[in-house]
This record gives sequence, structure tokens and C-alpha cells, in this order.
Amino acid sequence: MFANLSDRLTSTFRNLRGKGRLTEADIDGTIREIRRALLDADVAVSVVRTFTGNIRERALGAEVSGALNPGEQVVKIVNEELVAILGGEARQLQHAKHGPTVIMLAGLQGAGKTTLAGKLAHHLKEQGHTPLLVAADLQRPNAVNQLQVVGERASVPVFAPEPGVTREGEKQRGNPVKVAKKGLKEAEQRQHSVVIVDTAGRLGVDAELMKQAADIRKAIEPDEVLFVIDAMIGQDAVATATAFQEGVDFTGVVLTKLDGDTRGGAALSVREVTGRPIMFASTGEKLGDFEIFHPDRMAGRILDMGDILTLIEQAEKAFDQDEAARMADKVSKGEDFTFTDFLSQMQQLKNMGSMKKMLGMLPGMGAMRDQIENFDERELVRTEAIIQSMTPLERDNPKVLNGSRRARIARGSGMTVADINSLVKRFEQAQQMMRAINANGGGMPQMPGQGGGPGAWGGMPGGKKSKGKQAPQRKVKGKSGNPAKRAQQEAEARNRKPAQAAPGSAFGLGKQQDDFDPSSVDADLSKYLK
Repeated sequence: MFANLSDRLTSTFRNLRGKGRLTEADIDGTIREIRRALLDADVAVSVVRTFTGNIRERALGAEVSGALNPGEQVVKIVNEELVAILGGEARQLQHAKHGPTVIMLAGLQGAGKTTLAGKLAHHLKEQGHTPLLVAADLQRPNAVNQLQVVGERASVPVFAPEPGVTREGEKQRGNPVKVAKKGLKEAEQRQHSVVIVDTAGRLGVDAELMKQAADIRKAIEPDEVLFVIDAMIGQDAVATATAFQEGVDFTGVVLTKLDGDTRGGAALSVREVTGRPIMFASTGEKLGDFEIFHPDRMAGRILDMGDILTLIEQAEKAFDQDEAARMADKVSKGEDFTFTDFLSQMQQLKNMGSMKKMLGMLPGMGAMRDQIENFDERELVRTEAIIQSMTPLERDNPKVLNGSRRARIARGSGMTVADINSLVKRFEQAQQMMRAINANGGGMPQMPGQGGGPGAWGGMPGGKKSKGKQAPQRKVKGKSGNPAKRAQQEAEARNRKPAQAAPGSAFGLGKQQDDFDPSSVDADLSKYLK
């Protein structure tokens, strides 16, 4: 999401960093590039003018001229203004004090309201609520049936007394306003805590759509009216949002299709023009691809500063706390990390969602966007297939994996023996690193350049020395008979940079040198253990 805008802005800021003093010409040039980036992202012209004006005023003030690092101060200003234009802080749903909380969804046809209804219901159910979906879209063919399918996936009941239009050209059956009112009564009788009313959309803004939506709002008096808008709509976002605000009025905005090739203009424009907060964002097709919109976190993603908090929240939901405690206890006792442990960790990692999305939340990953996009997520599935083709003995004791066993595993997983060898080799490297971490009292092993040559994992200063095998000293050819000169030759040999090992995945299947494998987060460390 926001890939183009993020690349343009980070490229602009790269020229500022490292400068001890910024001239007015430097600031004007930066503002000009920011303006172009925003306009290319389909941000409304009025919003661009306000945004860049605020940045220029602050950048020419004392907070930049008196800063120790003016370039970073300008980036800080842009970040703060971006957070402000996105809403400042996250806005939670307002729940009713008595009876069920009523949420009405409105928007154009194709914006993703029906799918969003299921995601919102799933999200509220995870929070302990008992939502009910109401099918009040009786005009789009099979809209009622689609909501029933979505509700079944989310394990949420759907109130659909009318079939609506079941095929193209068929006359509408049922009254949306009456269905919405009956749905509210049904929720009160069944004691549902939340009612989500899915309403009809159109291919364009028209008077009939607005009147119907306004009649439904008047009939059910919702606590929240969420305007669902396609993030890829571009400049039309402002006109559409303004028309809905005047015709129906809404309390919050939901952005859908943020996982597409969106330029981000809708998010920046709608909040500034309407004054209504962006409350949620839909980032994919799965029920879990839904998140609360945090302006500060979204600004961090746009400026390639990462979104670690969202990543942590996803990990907390996906990872089993008991399993995490078991692994921590195992490492503290010095027990070997096994394929069984790795399979468990990998399966929990898969529960967090797309690896590409998770990597995109890390700071500075914008520079590796192409490699991330080219990453084949089926690589994890293949690795899982290999491990699941092993016997319990082989998973817990990889040393028994002789040639015949590896050939059997290759046949069982549909891979090659070379793939099995590559995985086992990298797994052994990871085991060595885990042992080194444990020998260091739980801390990271000593990195090259911290008082020891590559392979001398002695720990951080003050830590315990690794009991593992030490790397042999480099031999020096043609030693001098002069003790002083010989000592100098040996010192130069120790400090000489070793040949770089070919990059690869810690648990991958033999990637090419130009490929990027997110499971290789320890590759730079493990190559020093050879």
C-alpha cells in the first residue's frame, strides 16, 4: 500500500540527510518534490496545498534552523503533518449504552461493503461481541446470498427475510427500509450486542441511492454510519465522499482494497475534506485482513519508518503463549532446537498472514520492495512439506538423516534430495547459532569486529565466552624472521575480511544469489558459523 508515494517521499528525504545546514532553496526543492509526489498519488489539490504550506512554514522556522540535524527535523515535521492529516489518533467505535449497537454501511457499488460487513463482524466477535448481519441490499444481484456466504465464513448469523434480486434483470423483491427495521427488532429479541446493516450501492452517486440510504438511517437511527470507499478510486474520492456526507452523513470512513496498487490519495483526501475519521482499513480478501486505522502507524508506513506495533499485535494474536513459553524454557536449558520446534514456529508464523505484508511493516524495507514482491510464499509450504515427510525420530534428531532417508523424504514431499540437503545444512547452522545464544546467557553472539574474528562467538563485552569450537587462526605465508614484522603480518591476516558466503535462506530451498528470502533473517549471522 502507498508504495509509489512512499518511494517518492523517501527518495526526496534521502537528499536532505547528512546536511549540516538547510538553505531556503533546499527546503523549497523538498516541498516541490513532496507536492509532485502527492499529486501523483491522486491527493486532492486543496489538500496538497494545505499540507505543503504547513510543512514549509514549519521548515523555515526555528525548529529546523536550530536543530542539530536539520534534515531529520524536516522528516519529523512531514511525519507529524502526515499524522495530523490522517486524523491524529485512532477513533474507536461508539457503542450504545442500551440495547444493541447499530452500524450502517454505505458506499458505492463495488467498494466492498458486503465483504467488509463480514470482516467487521469477525473483528467484533473476536472482541467478545455477538454481531448480527442484516441483508438490506436487495438491488444488486445475489447480494443477499453473498452476505450469507460471508456470514457463514465468519460464523456470524445473517438476518435475510427477503431474497432481493437473484439474477440480472429480475425485479426487486422486498423493501430495504422494512428489512433494516425488522433486523433491529430481531437483534433486540435475540440479544445481539451489535447489528451491522449492509445497504445497497450504485455505480455512481444518484438521488435514488441517497434517498434510500437516508430513509434507512432515519428508520434505524444507527450509532455509527460507516462510509466504505475503494482506496483506488483516486480523485473521485473527494466528490463521492462529499456527496454522501451531504445526502446521508456518516460518522466514519473505511478504506478497502489497500492491498491493491493504490496510490493512497483517497486516504489523505477524504479525512481532510470531510473532517470524518478513517476508522478501519481492509487489506486483503481474508476475514483477518482487517485492521483499526492508526494515523501514526500509517504515516510510518508511508515514510518507510515501519509499523512495528501492528506487527506485534498480529504476533500476539497468532502465537500460542504456552508454546512460546515452552520454547523459551527449552532454549534456557540448552536443549537443541529441532525440526519439530521449527515446524511449530513456522505454522504460527503462517497464521499471522502474508509474509510480504509483515516484511513491509519493518523499517527501511522500502528499499527491498522488489525483492519482497518477488518472494514466493509457497516456499514456506514446501519447507513445511519436507518436515512433515520426516518421521518423529528424524525431526528430533537430524543426525540420523542418511542418504536413503533423505531420498525417501524427497519422494514424500515432492522435492529433490538437493532441496533436503540445503534445508538440513541451514538448519544445522541455525542450531549452532541457538547454542551460541544460549552459551552467551541468552544474548546475541559476538558480531564480527567486536574483539574477535568471524566465528569467534564470544558474546558481547562482559558476557560469557562461547564454548563452541573456535575458528582456526589464518595461516600467513612467507613469515618474516623479524619478530615485529611477523607480528604485523599476523595481525593483518586476522583483520583481513573473509570471503563472503553466498546469501541464502536459513531454512529455504537453495535461493539464487539475487533472490530474497524473508526466512533468511539469520543468514548474515549463520554464514559466520561455517
